[in-house]
Amino acid sequence: MSRTYVIIDESEVSSVDFNQVLQTSANTLRYNLSGDKAVLKFEGAAPAFLAGKQTYDHAEILEVIKTPEWSEQIDPLG
Repeated sequence: MSRTYVIIDESEVSSVDFNQVLQTSANTLRYNLSGDKAVLKFEGAAPAFLAGKQTYDHAEILEVIKTPEWSEQIDPLG
């Protein structure tokens, strides 16, 4: 079964039912650099609390987290 990913606002983390996603707590979420968004992942049907959220497959979420909002951009020339 493939995994599906959703980005939520940090303010929504407290409403996550961690029994319905693959992470176990707010501490195991991947946050963007400013800490105001997080990635959730799940398998199968989306939990009801994620209804209406944009979903991403693995390749798509990797592209998102490569952006400057999610990852520090390192100049290879130093």
